[in-house]
Formats: sequence, C-alpha cells, structure tokens
Amino acid sequence: MTYLVTGAAGHLGALAVEALLDRGVAPGDIVATARDTDRLGAVAARGVVTRRLDYDDVPSVDAALDGVDRLLLVSSNEIGRRAAQHRTVIEAAARHGVELVAYTSVLHADSTSLGLAPEHLQTEQALAEVGIPHVLLRNGWYLENYTEQIPTHLAHGVLGAAGSGQISGANRADYAEAAAAALVADDSAGRTYELAGDTSFTMAEYAATLSEQAGQLVAYTDLPQSEYAAALVGAGLPAPVVETLADIDRAVAAGELHDDSRSLSALIGRPTTTLAEAVRAALA
Repeated sequence: MTYLVTGAAGHLGALAVEALLDRGVAPGDIVATARDTDRLGAVAARGVVTRRLDYDDVPSVDAALDGVDRLLLVSSNEIGRRAAQHRTVIEAAARHGVELVAYTSVLHADSTSLGLAPEHLQTEQALAEVGIPHVLLRNGWYLENYTEQIPTHLAHGVLGAAGSGQISGANRADYAEAAAAALVADDSAGRTYELAGDTSFTMAEYAATLSEQAGQLVAYTDLPQSEYAAALVGAGLPAPVVETLADIDRAVAAGELHDDSRSLSALIGRPTTTLAEAVRAALA
C-alpha cells in the first residue's frame, strides 16, 4: 500500500508524514510531495519517497500520483485558488485509480458562515462529483494560530473581536495524527469527521492561561469587528489578511468554531492537546 501526502513541506503535511511513520508505515511506502522537493530532504534521508507535485502543474500531479493507492490531500494555502487546485488533484487521482482520498476540510464546512469555508465545500463537492472514494477530515482551529503569536501577545496584549465565543482547538499534530489514522483505516471511505479539541476556551481564557504560564499579565481586549479590522490595518497587515482574520473572529463570536463531538480524540485514541499544554510548550 502506497500513501501520498501533498504539501509535505508545510506544517500539517510534514506532521502527517511523521504520523504515518509513527503508525508503522514503511518509509518506502510513503510518498511526500511538495512544489520544491529540496524542502523534503529530512524525510528523504529517512527513506521516504519524495516527488514534485505542484497543484497548478497537471503533469507534475499525474507523475506524482503514479502507483499511489491512498492520498492525503492537504488543502492548499492559496486562498481564492484552492478549489481549482484541489480539483486538479482529485481528477488526477481518479485517472490513476487511487482507492481513497482523505481531504483536510474545515469544521462544519457545509453549515458554517466562515469565509474560508466555501472553497473547502467546493472541494468536498468535487470529490462527490468525480466519484472517488473519500473521507472528509473537517479540521477545527489550530492552537498554533494563537501560540505562534505569543511573543506579540506578551509585548502588546491580545486584540480580537471574538467576544465570548468558544474555540475548540487542538494542535496540528493532533489533526495530522487523525489524518494518518483515517488514511490507513479500512473503513474510512464515506465518512465525515468533525474534528476539534476536547476542551474549548474563549480568547479571554487564552489570555489568562498565557498570563499564568508566562508569569505576567496579558490582557485580552475585545473590539467590534470593524475596530479590530482597523487595528490590523494599522499594524500593517494587507487587506486580504485583515478581512480573513476579522471574519474568523466574527465566526468565533457566533460559536462556529466550537464542537463538542470529541471525534478527534476518538479517532486518535487519546485526549487532544490542551490549551495549557500548548502554551507551556510554546513558552519553553
């Protein structure tokens, strides 16, 4: 059985390759792909097969998928172009007889108003239209979305427009482990997993956790969405990023990044990473 991971030079894809190795998949049965294979040197040194795959280059996609049995399609990071890029990979997978595609979608893709969701939903629809067996991994929020900003938060505090909305976050490694579990399982085809952390937190609770762990007061300042967007503009962020971040906090405030199904911990067979654990690790 040969497993291919797209975007293996990125955070989630790289962790998914590690998770497959941790599950006992032989390195030679894993194909790690990226636009630039030079970035895959570390896994290549461990015996993992590396191939070039550029979502916008159909011949590279076809060549990468040759002989592949199962595919983890990690969503592209090119907002606005992702649906077309994903469809290119899906159609190539069908041509090559790939028996299962696992796709990293977004939490509640078919019901959320999150601005990032439509391209994910279009990809889910493409999988159905092409008719290839697939499993949907609807990932919730990454704790790293906050912990990677800790230096800024320690220096300036935390700004947002999330209100008292609950965020059911987990670490990228948790989601990568779930992707590996679904990819190797015999009963994944046709399943949809809403994946999120076991516990939830508000942004005020995030600030309080950071304060406790760092030993200094970190305040959360909640703003109207328009004022938050203006603050992001003032910080020098480009307009598309500002629009996305402000929309995310709107969705958080509306409760759209909360999920208590515990499907993620059930799939990986252990509790998900807690906020306190993630903050502690980031500070260390």
